[in-house]
Amino acid sequence: MRRLIDFACAGERLLGTLDAAAGETGLLIVSGGNEVRSGAHRGMALLAARLAAAGVPVFRFDRRGIGDSSGENGGFLSSAPDIAAAAAAFAAATRARRLVAFGNCDAATALALFGACAGIERVILANPWVIEDDDGLPPAAAIRARYAEMLKAPRAWLRLARGGVDLRRLAGGLRKLSKAAAPGDEALAARLFGALDHWGARATILLANGDATAIAFRDAAKAVPLAARIETLESTSHSFAREGDADWLLERIMAAL
Repeated sequence: MRRLIDFACAGERLLGTLDAAAGETGLLIVSGGNEVRSGAHRGMALLAARLAAAGVPVFRFDRRGIGDSSGENGGFLSSAPDIAAAAAAFAAATRARRLVAFGNCDAATALALFGACAGIERVILANPWVIEDDDGLPPAAAIRARYAEMLKAPRAWLRLARGGVDLRRLAGGLRKLSKAAAPGDEALAARLFGALDHWGARATILLANGDATAIAFRDAAKAVPLAARIETLESTSHSFAREGDADWLLERIMAAL
């Protein structure tokens, strides 16, 4: 059974959706970016329905300033109260004795940073976000990976010769590669890896290999020992929207649960 639940958070009213089931381990889904709780292509709503059918209660919610929730959108780094309030509302509405949480992109980073204080016992983190910028370009590691592919592909050189490549975007990418990482970027990555050290083996990391955000995470994590289990999928879809991705995601979440 699916029902709506409203709950308080820092003087605002948030709205969540509960897919009820009899299991004692519940999954809290935290949306990334400015996505509403249904997720890209309704992916999180569909995932919740499939998990509930397998006996796992699932709760999704809109944080402050997003979708059906009131307040101001302060971004993922301000979402600690939202996650804690959602976890409490979820626990109060079900028989779940153990909470696991899943998030994609900056929601994964938010869960790593704030999930423990919300009483969450295990986290499943997809394509964690380690870079904050607003230049409209992919992370530098993803740009390097893309250019490496282009160097190996004769067709890419042919496209360049025929004018099929956006030279302005290409120049922007090259400029980005020439710059050192911004201090804020390094600080965010350091915070994330410090949090992951706390979670240890209680964290599972899911990466879509061809996704720019996942590439940036792997690049940042190269010199960091991680106890978390890392699972990879041959997909370029950040939201696991390609054929077969949803099944893979469901299987990995069920295994972590």
